Formats: sequence, C-alpha cells, structure tokens
Amino acid sequence: MPYPHSRSAAGAWSLLSLMIVAVAAPRASAQNTLRDRLEALIAQRGAEVAVAYRTLDRRDELLINEDAVFHAASTMKVPVMIELFRQDSIGLAKLDQKIPIVNTFRSIIDDSPYTLSPESDSETALYSRVGQPISYRELCWAMITASSNLATNILIDRLGPQKIQQTTVELGASGMQVLRGVEDAKAYEAGRNNTTTAEALLVLMQAIADGKAVSPKASKEMIEILANQQFRDGIPAGVPEGTRVAHKTGEISTVNHDAAIVFAPRPYVLVVLVRGLESKAREALIAQISKTVYEQGQ
Repeated sequence: MPYPHSRSAAGAWSLLSLMIVAVAAPRASAQNTLRDRLEALIAQRGAEVAVAYRTLDRRDELLINEDAVFHAASTMKVPVMIELFRQDSIGLAKLDQKIPIVNTFRSIIDDSPYTLSPESDSETALYSRVGQPISYRELCWAMITASSNLATNILIDRLGPQKIQQTTVELGASGMQVLRGVEDAKAYEAGRNNTTTAEALLVLMQAIADGKAVSPKASKEMIEILANQQFRDGIPAGVPEGTRVAHKTGEISTVNHDAAIVFAPRPYVLVVLVRGLESKAREALIAQISKTVYEQGQ
C-alpha cells in the first residue's frame, strides 16, 4: 500500500528539483561564459596559459590547463615563506632571529659555489650589507615584496629545500616543486628547475586565505606581506583601484606569472601562468584575464 500523500510528496520533490536547477543554471551558465571569454582571449593572444580561479566561499571555480607544468620563477617564494612561518611556529627559525647576510651558495649539481649579482636581481640594497645581521622577517619581506633573489637563497639555505617541499606537499600542492635556490646555473643547464602548476599555487594561496597555512595568525601576517607586493602590473592591474590584492609575481625570460588573493566584494583566489610572447605582452594578458574574471564574478 502506498504511503499517505505519496503523490503530494513526489510533486513537492519535483518542484524542489526544478527550483534547484533554476538557481544553479544561471551560475553554471555564467561559468561557461567566463570560460568561453577566457579561452577566446587566450587563443587570440597565442600564448600558453594556465588559469586557476576559485571564490573563497567555494561557490565558483574555473580551471584551464591547471596541471600544465611551468618554470615557477619567483612564485616558488610563496612556499619558502610558508615554510619560514612553519619553522617559526615550532621554534626552528624565529622570525626576529638575526642571521648574517651571505652571498655564497652551493649548486645542487656538484656542490660548487656560486654568487648572485645585483644586476640580475630586482632588489639590490641587501648586497651592500653582506656580512651584516638581518632578521628572518626582514628577509621574508624582501623576498616577497621586492622579490629579492639574495634573500630567497639565504632563506632556502637556512630552511632546507627538502623541508620546504615536504610542507608544500602536505598542504596538497605537490604540483609545486622547490629544488633549489635562484641562479644556480649548473642546475638550470641540467634542467633541474623549480616548477609549478596553476592548481598548486591555487592550493597554497587558498590555504593562506583560509588561515590554514601554519595558523590563522601566521596566515594573516603572510597576507600582509603579499599585499605589499611592489610589482602590480598583473592581476592588480585588472581590478578596480583600491581593491586589496595579496599576491606574488614571477618572471623569467620565458614566463610571467601572478598568484593572488583578491579581496573583492566576493573574495577569490586567481592564478595566471603565461608562457610565450614577450614580457610586457604576458603581463598585459594577465591583467586582461584578471579584469575578465573580476567583471564576471562580482
């Protein structure tokens, strides 16, 4: 015997299903439109591009070539920062502890020494301070906000690339591979490079945004550092003036990247990796993708 009111219950369920579809359809349609717009833009420019986008409320997400492997350039400095805060949290490398500034490092290929040149670094002030003490915190700020290669190599030497990689994997970002410091020419020639995917950077930036990269307190300070980034021609150039963007750029001769937490009315993480074209065109494409994502998602 059927349950009482079974036909009414079935009718109510059908109505509820239709309502869910009606609500979900515009959102799915909007996401499809965003994908179409971005793929058309990328095809028009003729570059190899990876995009990873997710709102912090997890309601919207778009991934394009998210598993494609790129030279990480300076985006690898994000996991270095996370590992520094992790070691600070367990007392291995306190943020206010001072260590000497050095400019001699060892190649991962044969342990031969090499040095960095201020001519190939975006931050030069540290070179005049070699031999002087500096805090881990100041090194971190220089590494992220001015993308200092010298600060980066000092930190990687102190923290250990294996520990940086382990923490990166534990956060779920195994697509980011941190093997070495910057300007290790022998490693570069041997193809031993730091690499990343857009999805890996999305995972790391989302962990920071969610307060889960080490701790809420550490994540908040990392956001503050990222928000003081000096190079703003990528993702920040595509959002309205005054929008807070906490991000890390990366650039070498063949790639430009940007990985950001965008504090829009609906906050989101956006990662754009670009290979091909010349540097200014790559930056402009990142800004155009950023503008398209912002307009579509708000």
